[in-house]
Amino acid sequence: MPEPIDSLAALRGFVAAADTRSFKAAGQMLGVSSSAIGKAIARLEVQLAVTLFHRTTRTISLTEPGALFLVRARRMLEELREGEIELAEASGSPRGRLRVALPQAGNLLTRGLAAFVAANPLVDLDLDYSDRLVDIVEEGFDVAIRTGDTGDSRLLHKTLCRFGWKLVASPAYLEQHGRPAAVEDLSSHICLRQRFSSGRLVTWPMASASGVEVPVSLVSSLIDPLLGLALAGAGIASFPEFLVRDALRTGLLAPVLEGHKSMEGVMTILWPASRFRVPKVRAFVDCIAEHIDM
Repeated sequence: MPEPIDSLAALRGFVAAADTRSFKAAGQMLGVSSSAIGKAIARLEVQLAVTLFHRTTRTISLTEPGALFLVRARRMLEELREGEIELAEASGSPRGRLRVALPQAGNLLTRGLAAFVAANPLVDLDLDYSDRLVDIVEEGFDVAIRTGDTGDSRLLHKTLCRFGWKLVASPAYLEQHGRPAAVEDLSSHICLRQRFSSGRLVTWPMASASGVEVPVSLVSSLIDPLLGLALAGAGIASFPEFLVRDALRTGLLAPVLEGHKSMEGVMTILWPASRFRVPKVRAFVDCIAEHIDM
C-alpha cells in the first residue's frame, strides 16, 4: 500500500515544478524545501504508478504522462480556487491567505500595507518582493504590484501612481569626482547599475536618448543595495523619484543632470479577473490605492 500523501500539497508542488522546471524554484515559490517538493512528487508518482518527470543532476522535464497529468492538475486546482471564491463571497468578510507579488519601493507602500493589516485581522498577508515578472495566474498570486508591463488579458488593473526617475549621487562623491555637466560626461564616472533577473540592465533614459553608453562600474540585481551604495558615496545611480525623495530633501543625495528630461514610470496593481469578487482581494486593492504614499 503506497504511503498516504497530502494530495493538495502534492498537486501544487507538481504544478509549480512543471512551471519552473526546478524542484528548488518550486519550493521557493511555495515556501517549502526542494527536498519536500521532490519527496511529495515521488510519492505522487508511486500513487499514480507513473513517472511524471525525467530527472538529471541539473534539470527536470515532464514525461508524456506528466504532461497529460499537468492539464488535469491545473483543472483540479482551478476548481478548488473557484470553490474558495464562492465560499469567500458567502462569508462576506476578508479572510484567509493573500499572496502578493510586489517590487522594492522604499516606504511608498508601507502605509497602505500597515493600514490593510490593521483593518483585516483575519487575512494572512504573504508578501513576495522581487523584480521578477511573475505569472500571477499560473503561480497562484492573488495580487501583484508592478512598475512596468501590465499586458495580460487575464488580469484587471488599476494605476496607483506615476513617477519620474532621478540620477543622484552623494555630495561627497560629487566633491571628489566632480559633477557631470552633460550626459556624455557619465562615461568618466562610476555608475551604479541595476540588472533585472532577466539579465537586462535598467536603462538610464536621459543617456539612452542621447546615444550615450553608460558605464557598468557596479551592477546589482536589487535596487536597495544600490541606494545604500549611492548614499555611501560609491557613485552615480538612477532611482524612481519616490525612493530618493527623503534623501534629496535632507541633502544626503544630490540630483545629477537635473535639466535632462526623464522617462515617466507607472506603478500598477493587478489581479486576476475572477478574484476581485473575493473580499480579501477587493479590500487589498482599495486599501493600497487609498494609502499610496506619493
